[in-house]
Amino acid sequence: MAKDFGLDAILEEIGPFGKYNVINYAFLLFPIYLAGMYGSVYVFEASDIHYRCNVPQCENLNHSAWLKYAIPQEKAALSRCKQFNVLDNSTCSKEAFNTSIIKDCSELIYSDEDSAVRDFDLGCQNWKRTLVGSIHNAGLFISLPITGIMSDKYGRKVALSVASLMNGIFGFLRSFSSSYVMLLIFEFLEAALGAGAYSTAFVLAMELVGPKGRVFGNTLINAVYVTGLMTLASLSWYLQSWRNLLRIIYIPATFVFSYLWILNESVRWLLSKGRHQEAATILKKAAKMNKVDLSDNVLTPLYELDKLPTDADNEKCKEDVVEEKESMFMNVIKSSIIRKRVAVCSFLWITCTFVYYGLSINSVSLAGNKYVNFMLVAFVEIPANFVCLLVLDRFGRKRVLITMYVLSACLCISLSFIPKGQKWWSLVLYLSGKFSITVAYSSVYIYVSEVFPTRVRQSLLAVCSSLGRVGSTLAPLTPLLALYYDNLPAIFFGSFALIASLLVFSLPETINQPLPDTIEEAERLSQRKRRKENA
Repeated sequence: MAKDFGLDAILEEIGPFGKYNVINYAFLLFPIYLAGMYGSVYVFEASDIHYRCNVPQCENLNHSAWLKYAIPQEKAALSRCKQFNVLDNSTCSKEAFNTSIIKDCSELIYSDEDSAVRDFDLGCQNWKRTLVGSIHNAGLFISLPITGIMSDKYGRKVALSVASLMNGIFGFLRSFSSSYVMLLIFEFLEAALGAGAYSTAFVLAMELVGPKGRVFGNTLINAVYVTGLMTLASLSWYLQSWRNLLRIIYIPATFVFSYLWILNESVRWLLSKGRHQEAATILKKAAKMNKVDLSDNVLTPLYELDKLPTDADNEKCKEDVVEEKESMFMNVIKSSIIRKRVAVCSFLWITCTFVYYGLSINSVSLAGNKYVNFMLVAFVEIPANFVCLLVLDRFGRKRVLITMYVLSACLCISLSFIPKGQKWWSLVLYLSGKFSITVAYSSVYIYVSEVFPTRVRQSLLAVCSSLGRVGSTLAPLTPLLALYYDNLPAIFFGSFALIASLLVFSLPETINQPLPDTIEEAERLSQRKRRKENA
């Protein structure tokens, strides 16, 4: 079993923001920036556009007065999928249509807006349009566990490099889709094989610094992710071509594969695998780059690392580590504390993804420019992440999570009480709801990374995240709820957030606690909570 070499103490001595950390963070922030675009690209890839029934005998006329005779009104606008029955194909007068009989369109005519909806004739089939986003997010059920297992077994940088390469290949190929089915296949493959790049980069970044640097690092990661979201909307607005958009944003992902040779592996992962000499080399390199002279009490563990047995002797040690690794999941399953923690954290993640992506996706349906609305809803995440930076280390993880879930629920449900036509009030509540759920989402990400042991941290984080993708898979379908009642999606968002706020009470506080390396250390977080309650 790997010894505890006081890694958090060494990382604190080296410092969280030296040259070594800045360079490695810069490398990690690039795939995170790309992930910001990849996670929501389907919003503009298969965006809803204007269309109506094709009325062949009238389309060549130089005026549009005939439209009110040929197409019925729905919600103060022309119906997109219905038309009146044609009595006379030779004229377009009022008498040529029987307004008492309404039928489905036999053919559609689309506006000049670019979208997969037009390219693959998806008009009047909203379920097919929203399915693009659901298929993309469904791929995460496969991607996150696979990437997590790969990361814990072969290393963080291997998982990150391979996942990013898959992003680039299948995202680029998707831009050449010649059919709806082909689009869905590549949509799924790109997410299933590449979407784990974000979680891997996140874990690697969290393991790069000590406890005091995690919240700032998390804030920086989220700010860069938001920049990716805003870049996506800006590029979509400028290019007006979903195929060119895919080609431009996915090609850079292939360059991340070079991280196999230029990025340093996680020291915490190396120690957990018994590769102590490699870990010692990286720590010394970090100290040298940061121009830090490690104190004697911190240097002692490094000296011990240098005195480890030879490589031949270490083979037996590595075999023992592998055997221990194989039994780790069995021990996790046996721990009722960890099982409950996985279940609760998964629901918290489901809520965050459901509300977070739901509000982002539905933002393009708000009154006004859809690109500007999307950028506003994305931009509000930047102050939200800085608020997260200020409050997490001051008030603790639990109090912040409970407050933000309750606030998000109240704001979302309040949307149903805003009269129609009050678009500014709706936008304010909408942005405030996105603000609060973003604080909660950022907190959940860092919180989940703090409650599980090192050897299975990314695997369990991947379990919670992949189960949490139930929310992001359902989120693209929420615009369909608005067909029945405009504010039904917001009511669903609020209800989930209220339930999540109650579940947070069952979890331990992790503020200023070292990352647990073993199951026993992870369990003691809850035992510490009970002792405080009994005191």
